[in-house]
Amino acid sequence: MITRKRLAAGASALLAAVALGGFGPVGSAAAADEPAGDKPAPKVELVLDVSGSMRARDIDGDSRMAAAKQAFNEVLDATPEEVELGIRTLGANYPGEDRKTGCKDTAQLYPVGPLDRTEAKTAVATLRPTGWTPIGPALLKAADDLEGGDGTRRIVLISDGEDTCQPLDPCEVAREIAAKGIGLTIDTLGLVADAKTRAQLSCIADATGGTYTSVRHKDELTDRVGQLVDRAADPVVTPVAVEGAAQCASAPQLKPGLYTDREKFGEHRYYRVDVEPGKELRAAVSVAADRAVNRDYGVLLRAVTTHGREIVRGQGAGDGRTDVVSTGLRYPKPDADSDSGSDGTDEPQAETVCLQVSNSYSAPASVKTTPGLPVELTVDVVDGPDGSSDVAAFGLGRGWWLLGALVVAGFLTGVIWGWLSRWRVAVWRTN
Repeated sequence: MITRKRLAAGASALLAAVALGGFGPVGSAAAADEPAGDKPAPKVELVLDVSGSMRARDIDGDSRMAAAKQAFNEVLDATPEEVELGIRTLGANYPGEDRKTGCKDTAQLYPVGPLDRTEAKTAVATLRPTGWTPIGPALLKAADDLEGGDGTRRIVLISDGEDTCQPLDPCEVAREIAAKGIGLTIDTLGLVADAKTRAQLSCIADATGGTYTSVRHKDELTDRVGQLVDRAADPVVTPVAVEGAAQCASAPQLKPGLYTDREKFGEHRYYRVDVEPGKELRAAVSVAADRAVNRDYGVLLRAVTTHGREIVRGQGAGDGRTDVVSTGLRYPKPDADSDSGSDGTDEPQAETVCLQVSNSYSAPASVKTTPGLPVELTVDVVDGPDGSSDVAAFGLGRGWWLLGALVVAGFLTGVIWGWLSRWRVAVWRTN
């Protein structure tokens, strides 16, 4: 079930697939040079808020705690074998009013290590919404849980409210963890989060290079937690900062890789990529709402020629319940037997394709629009598909053949069925 959901998740899955496609050969070479058993195991700890507010029944008619349990059970079933996973709780054991005691209420429910799915699920089933929300202390303990080893380390924090144990600011705690230089990333998810909770969880994630996601539905929670756990097993790719241009002619030249930029509200930005004959350009972009924005927004990714003619486009939309909107496109450049270069030689020349990234975000008057919104752009150029069909030019690519076959089959079926119907009526009248 969780696999089907992730395949249908769309933008985020496309972005990850393109990114991995671009760096696949590097990973393969590394695997050939060293035994698989020597590769450090990635470690993930899920940190779950079990405070009293998790009793609220506002996620698809069920409680926040029930939604979290369901998500954990499905994620545990789908966790990759190579990932060492643990679970830590906050606010799960002390129901009293003493603040000092409540702010120490964090415990490791399941230790970080090889996953026994049955044991982990049994531990999750015992949880009941109980006490305080000591996010800062829980993050400190979780960082200790993940110490040691050189593999990827990731904390996934799921909470529905602000930390109740100030002055230990969880945002400052996250900055301290980042300052240690241990390569630990904290991703945060807010369950039906208000503005203050969203701001705090976003700050925690930003401090360590992680992500924040607002969640209002069960399937969103399951999908996002699963994606973050899977991401721990992926090769680590460091994005390259780039600044897009207002016009294609002055746009920066990009090679396959992962890039970051910032784009103003409603802005168009251009980037250039060279595509040789017989190659296929694959690109994906995501734009994040890192502040309060108006509902109903979208992101557009277009591949155009240097003269402005559109080749292919991809677009995605959000309705205010998601924080990141993504989309992608593919453009295969067919081989040309007589494609001589502009320099007079017989060598086929690469085509310069301009990628245009646009967004339709808008913000309330009280929200600052600078700096721009975070943009993540993935570019890859791979061997093109066999044959001369052009997915970008025809939209359906080889799907045209299937569509034509279906039309012919439908026509013939209609003719035969009509003839049989007339024959049966004639026989009935005769009898």
